[in-house]
Amino acid sequence: MTVKFIGYIGFNNESEIHGPRQLRPLDRDYVEQAAAAQEEGGFDRVLIPFGSNSPESQIVAAHAAARTTKLGFLIAHRPGFTQPTVAARQLATLDQLSGGRVAVHIITGGADSEMEKDGDRTNKAERYRRTDEYLTILRREWTSETPFDHDGDFYRIRGGYAAIKPQNLPVFFGGSSPEAIDVAGRHADVYALWGETQAQVREAVAGIRASAARYNRAPGFSLSLRPIVADTEEAAWKRADEIVEIVRSIRADAGLETKDHAPPHAGAQRLLKAAEAGYRADTRLWTGLAAVGGAQGNSTGLVGTPEQVADAFLDYYHLGIDHFLIRGFEPLDDAIVYGRELLPLVRARVAAADAARERDRSAA
Repeated sequence: MTVKFIGYIGFNNESEIHGPRQLRPLDRDYVEQAAAAQEEGGFDRVLIPFGSNSPESQIVAAHAAARTTKLGFLIAHRPGFTQPTVAARQLATLDQLSGGRVAVHIITGGADSEMEKDGDRTNKAERYRRTDEYLTILRREWTSETPFDHDGDFYRIRGGYAAIKPQNLPVFFGGSSPEAIDVAGRHADVYALWGETQAQVREAVAGIRASAARYNRAPGFSLSLRPIVADTEEAAWKRADEIVEIVRSIRADAGLETKDHAPPHAGAQRLLKAAEAGYRADTRLWTGLAAVGGAQGNSTGLVGTPEQVADAFLDYYHLGIDHFLIRGFEPLDDAIVYGRELLPLVRARVAAADAARERDRSAA
């Protein structure tokens, strides 16, 4: 395997630790700076997120792609709001204009309340069935050399055909429910996990591989983490504790409960389970933010010196993780630190481990 790093471009330079600031919903200067910094820092791609009240991810990605030359883009996309034939052509067009630098991250949507903000009244099981059909059509648009028909539960197409095809447009997919695992096995080029314990990751990788094997597929795996690095291990853990207290205070001021929160996402439930034994697991895994924030999204991290965190990345690499999606709490500054201090260490360790494995294989 090779290891790839995915950074993150939100829409302004803030995170959970900043509380209610009066920032623009879309800061063009920040988007451009973040893209430039992560391209210079050696990131392979950056995730452009999707939300029911946020700027549109494909348009932001198109703008950032026009300001860069090498950086790839992982565009979060929610199926069901755009016809799959149209979405296929939109993504393929952006892929062509960017020189083959686009991937798509399919976000089916686990929370009914989030979906209803855009007028979607389907339940979770229906959404995953729709996603399955949606991705089937997407692939046909990208690959079919002749017009095709499709009759399904959600879409009926006659003579579907896209003149424009992507160069190489991987599909990332996440979700831990049984419905999600089946769809992932059928469609995912890369299956995306949140940052869990090594035991949980080992279990998830085995489950997805078994699901994908039924369709003669072998996906890669991405792990999402929030690294906290400092010159000393003590300083890094102190910063992690500070982040917990900052977020706890912000949530308290906003009247948000931090306990007895039952998230609708199976993945979030797994994160909360990991946090039950305390805020530290597997030596480096930090679950403090997941515990106080209800495991809302990418909320676990690896804590330590750059060398220690790089070793922890290597442990996950040995479990089958070949993509790491990382973002910090000071988005722009942390991205620069990761590119300078963390990515080169991880890549060197992975290269050394792969070389040793190859030597052992040759000797045998």
